[in-house]
Amino acid sequence: MKNIVSGIQPSGKITLGNYLGAIKNIVNMQNEADDDTNLFIFIADLHAITVYQEPAELRKSIKSLAAIYLACGIDPNKTTLFIQSEVREHAEMSYLLQTITYIGELERMTQYKDKMIKQVQGVSSALLTYPVLMAGDILLYNTDYVPVGQDQKQHLELARTIAERFNNRYSETFKVPEPIIRKIGAKIMSLQDPTAKMSKSDKLEKAVIYLLDDEATIRKKISSAVTDSEASVYYDVDKKPGISNLLTILSCCTNKSIEELVEICKDMNYGEFKKMVADELVNKLKPIQERYYEILNSKELDEILTNGAQKASYFANKMISKVKRKMGIGRK
Repeated sequence: MKNIVSGIQPSGKITLGNYLGAIKNIVNMQNEADDDTNLFIFIADLHAITVYQEPAELRKSIKSLAAIYLACGIDPNKTTLFIQSEVREHAEMSYLLQTITYIGELERMTQYKDKMIKQVQGVSSALLTYPVLMAGDILLYNTDYVPVGQDQKQHLELARTIAERFNNRYSETFKVPEPIIRKIGAKIMSLQDPTAKMSKSDKLEKAVIYLLDDEATIRKKISSAVTDSEASVYYDVDKKPGISNLLTILSCCTNKSIEELVEICKDMNYGEFKKMVADELVNKLKPIQERYYEILNSKELDEILTNGAQKASYFANKMISKVKRKMGIGRK
């Protein structure tokens, strides 16, 4: 039996980059999985609170993200979808793994160093130990594979190190997880600065397309996307980062290769090319948005999340019990 685990934070609005780089790939993985694969997808609300979140907004974001996953094609009959904090073993496993994780390892994490610089009211200890919680999320389900972006590879490497260290110290317990990284669409760039990743925290609204943007907003943002003065459509990340980014988006929306699209678009001017990208993007997102608003406040959503938490807890509790027993914790 193969286990695959993935999570996404419910902080801020979901971007096109989140969808094309992560959620779409997970849906494809679900649909291609055989009967010997368990897929666990969670809303990472414990990760979100490593920095302050306004409580009412966080609750809305958690529910919204769950609805987005389902609208994008996650099937609760094939995938266990749940909220991280509703499975208490995630927090418990994080602490247990902290006991074999070294401060120096955490201080070397690139994301920690980047985020620490931006904090103006002190740095929480949770921001430092965030990668251990992530390791716990993964190892809790005896995970074989983890879909990750390039920016999360370092955290997965730490999870692998922790698994190996625990196995060496307490005997074979965890599988050592492997990454699954998709090359095309794994990193969608900003529309205004195509050398930087598209981010939900970007202060420029027109730099980011959100999954729930309406048609007019999507067309306006694509139309104003930064390109270059060459007026020729081809893929070259160094010379033409803006056009290359739009080609990547188009490829993910159409399931055509970039080579095919370059051939189709080679005689287009930039206005025509951007219109094509916008048309395909609107067509891709419209059914997702319709399903999202249909399920957001439904009884169905609550039932799916409750069932998902119960199933995840069943798996997680067995692993926690094994880890505690190996470490000598408790009476049994």
